[in-house]
Amino acid sequence: VNPVQVGLGSQVASVDTLFSQGNVETTGLTTDLAIQGDSFFVVAKGNQFFYTRSGNFQLDADGRLVSPANGFVVQGRVAVNGTFQDGIRDITLPFGQKTAALATSEVTLAGNLDAAAQVFDQGTAATLDPLDPAQRAVTGNERSYKDVSITVYDSLGEEHELKLVLYKTGPAEWSWQVDTNGMDIDTSFGTNGIQVNGGSNPFVFNPDGTLDDDPATFTPPTVTFRPNSGGNDVTITIDPRGAGVNGLTSFAGTHNSVLRDQNGYTSGTLQDFSIDRTGTIVGSFTNGTTSPLGQIILADFNNPGGLMRIGDNMYSTSGNSGSAVYGYALEGSQSTLVAGALEMSNVDLAQEFTSMIVAERGYQANGRVITTSDRLLEELVNLKR
Repeated sequence: VNPVQVGLGSQVASVDTLFSQGNVETTGLTTDLAIQGDSFFVVAKGNQFFYTRSGNFQLDADGRLVSPANGFVVQGRVAVNGTFQDGIRDITLPFGQKTAALATSEVTLAGNLDAAAQVFDQGTAATLDPLDPAQRAVTGNERSYKDVSITVYDSLGEEHELKLVLYKTGPAEWSWQVDTNGMDIDTSFGTNGIQVNGGSNPFVFNPDGTLDDDPATFTPPTVTFRPNSGGNDVTITIDPRGAGVNGLTSFAGTHNSVLRDQNGYTSGTLQDFSIDRTGTIVGSFTNGTTSPLGQIILADFNNPGGLMRIGDNMYSTSGNSGSAVYGYALEGSQSTLVAGALEMSNVDLAQEFTSMIVAERGYQANGRVITTSDRLLEELVNLKR
């Protein structure tokens, strides 16, 4: 020990920020986000980017996703008509935005047609009108008919009930026609308002009851009608195919065939949204459709401990942190997001309590040393007297 060296005491060597993963706790709020991984959210004030792991975001009056502590805006890429655009921009949710109607172009015909039904006797006086029960009762052919319907849409979003009448015309054959009763269409168009553009009619079934949809002999039929609403002509493909028994079948048993699905919809307005694990914001519209609105971007650093604190759990880059590497969850970044949840503090309470007790014991020991030194000095003074 150098007796000339002046004691400098103790001092803080450094203040470090620990970015280890904290526990994730569910909140149920859609705008609350937690990061699973080492990444950071990117927020902006003007043209300057900042970084945070605090995901308790809110929507401001303009529909922007912001940090409530300082109004910094969450960054990412936006989607226009469901297509992501290049560039990093403010994440804004366009509530009230409308989506255009989509005319139906395809319907799916599935279910079963009773193979035990009698063949329709085309030589009787009966017609193919399934709406006339007297006609059906007279010929006894009620089991030979099956009518199915589904709501379809024109280009203006107007609804039309497309009704298909299926009737048995052979041991393994079912023919079809469109019933236009009640449809608001131009009846001068085509035949009674319907133009058949080709396709298989009748539907032929294999000995095992499945549809004979061999591409060499089968083509899904298409029909066209002209709505009185002024919209464009609507051309719809009627597709009875399916893997195995998932399409239209003809087994002995109850009729349960249906026009199951169609791909059109009326216009809609954005009413809600959700965020998935990749940070993609998916809008829900009043017409039942969904569409991506944007995606939250993440940032990674070679040395996150070198980030500079600016307050409110926000950080900026420094020479020690290195530049931010931007990417989207599971694309450029391996982190993922948990919506409706927040990352809790990463402090290890048990370890901190232990450290506090150790420090307290150290102070107590040092205090006793000082007390003992005082007593020794006092005894020394007394001896001199």
